[in-house]
Amino acid sequence: MTELPSLTSVGSLGLQVNSGPQSSPEEVPTACSRPRHSLGILHASYSVSHQVGPWWDFTSCRQQWDRQILKDVSLYIESGQILCILGSSGSGKTTLLDAMSGRLRRTGTFLGEVFVNGQLLHRDQFQDCFSYVQQSDTLLSNLTVRETLRYAALLAVRRCSPGFLQKKVDAVMVELSLSHVADRLIGNYNLGGISNGERRRVSIAAQLLQDPKVMLFDEPTTGLDCMTANQIVVLLAELARRNRIVIITIHQPRSELFQLFDKIAILSYGELVFCGTPVEMLDFFNGCNYPCPEHSNPFDFYMDLTSVDTQSKEREMETYKRVQMIESAYKESAIYHKTLENIERAKHLKTLSTVPFKTKDSPGALSKLGVLLRTLGLYPEVARFGYFSAALLVPHLIGEFLSLVLLGMVQNPNVVNSMVALLSVAGIFVGSGLIRNTEEMSLPFKILSYFTFQKYCSEILIVNEFYGQNFICGSSNGSVTTNPMCAFTQGIQFIERTCPGATSRFTTNFLILYAFIPVLVILGIVVFKVRDHLISR
Repeated sequence: MTELPSLTSVGSLGLQVNSGPQSSPEEVPTACSRPRHSLGILHASYSVSHQVGPWWDFTSCRQQWDRQILKDVSLYIESGQILCILGSSGSGKTTLLDAMSGRLRRTGTFLGEVFVNGQLLHRDQFQDCFSYVQQSDTLLSNLTVRETLRYAALLAVRRCSPGFLQKKVDAVMVELSLSHVADRLIGNYNLGGISNGERRRVSIAAQLLQDPKVMLFDEPTTGLDCMTANQIVVLLAELARRNRIVIITIHQPRSELFQLFDKIAILSYGELVFCGTPVEMLDFFNGCNYPCPEHSNPFDFYMDLTSVDTQSKEREMETYKRVQMIESAYKESAIYHKTLENIERAKHLKTLSTVPFKTKDSPGALSKLGVLLRTLGLYPEVARFGYFSAALLVPHLIGEFLSLVLLGMVQNPNVVNSMVALLSVAGIFVGSGLIRNTEEMSLPFKILSYFTFQKYCSEILIVNEFYGQNFICGSSNGSVTTNPMCAFTQGIQFIERTCPGATSRFTTNFLILYAFIPVLVILGIVVFKVRDHLISR
């Protein structure tokens, strides 16, 4: 194969493509250079099987339906490079990322090996080595960007001072250009908040807090406009240049991004059609007599070329044969054999660094529980968490016992479920003060509220969460009357406004709440005794 040039152009678009860092894994890093890392996936295959019929049908239960999702996929990438995985829907892009990171379900069969710096990874090492960012952002809308990253750092890093955590969070926000929105709420579609692109960068920043060297992104540009998607990919390319391995799946990238990727992989029906540098990609498809036309996006052209058209049976067979021909040509090419040689060479080298695990010194279970309580807005004390749990246990038990009491009178379970749901909702409206303060209700509803367990449960929770709390809203010299969010500066004010005198009734409310359980048990016994007596007569 002829030597490839370091710079080429696609048609008349003027797209300049550099081959990226192509240093051999045999190179030994100097004393002042950063160690290079490598990731190799060797002959990865994954299949799932399902039973044709239900388990009680012995004839069809023995028959299984098998589906090959990945078939003999081999990749190699080094730190400082960004790999883009292309493919139509259902081609196996997300499954390949899951196979790399050890996130595949145990119901399927996975064959293949994953090497990091030439060392075979075991199942318990994947989570400590790879950082995975999913398509959807799982962030709490009521937290600011700084609070989100601080809680993520508390859940990831152990035994460090608050000053160190704050510096780490500030450094990550600077790296991902989030400092200007540090104190803004994450928000959602109804609440507003930061933009979708900024929200995606927050998800990436939460993973960077553990200093990962291998980062995987499952379609990070999904749901973003063209400009924002382009900025996200540029950001990921910059992260890769900082001695990281970055692998992303992407759907319909812009032609301007062609020059940013160091390697491009194309999947079709779980098979690797091509994987190499952009220069090698152009040369390979030219050799297959499929040159990219002028004024065309190479991503779109090669995606269409390697996709199977299922509109008709004839078209499906024609496009499938074309994909198989391209896949066979790739398996016979020098590019594929070079990939296998790099993986084998890395396995036998002794000069490579050890596996670059993330920060493994994570907090204990109790520390994580405290962080989660603060994240959810609960009072972070063990005693108050005990009161919170004890107060929420009773409604569940009352619901069960109330169902048994009603089953003694009505033998239709569906009707009983509807009655319990109706009584629970009515109790919330009357007893909890959710709609209107109980002190402002008319006398009949005020009397009725004393027979609802929701009254005592809500008073316990309000006192438990708001007693001793102080609130700050806006500037300290501003008037609280100008901002409705600053109506209460102390928790005791909210308690007295919502349920006056609940602080002095805290223990009494607990006793009354738990008294509902024996009352319902006794009532259930009486109802079933009366029912048995009536049936016997």
